[in-house]
Amino acid sequence: MFANVLIVCHANVCRSPAAEMLFKSRQRAASRSQAAPIAFHSAGIRAVNGHGMDPVMRRLLAEQGVASDIHYSRRLNRQLVRDADLVLVTERAQVDDVEALDPASRGKVYPLGKWEADSDVADPHGGAETDYRESLVLIEHLVMGWLKKIC
Repeated sequence: MFANVLIVCHANVCRSPAAEMLFKSRQRAASRSQAAPIAFHSAGIRAVNGHGMDPVMRRLLAEQGVASDIHYSRRLNRQLVRDADLVLVTERAQVDDVEALDPASRGKVYPLGKWEADSDVADPHGGAETDYRESLVLIEHLVMGWLKKIC
């Protein structure tokens, strides 16, 4: 059973906070047990602490009825990785980055797209709104797949 899940992307302002908020929003509907809810958190491999969430992604989440809590980016560190029972990354290459930061994490770091042929979630930050929409649709699909496995 997982109690603490960490979602990781590059800067922790777009993909990983969107996934975090979708996990939080959707877990109640996906849960088949009366167990305590899973805590979901996010961080960025190269994040600058304290940046707000990308406003386009925040707006798109709101359009879907997902509360985008106040979010401030935070840089990934060894303690965050160690505290997590499961670490999900938005790109396959980030598995190596997380495991390099904490070699003891091997075996608990997986791509968010693991169940979809290890598909990566492209970073829409700074791109066209259509890129954000495509990314968010994929993130929600991948989140729902993980919730079926872990709840």
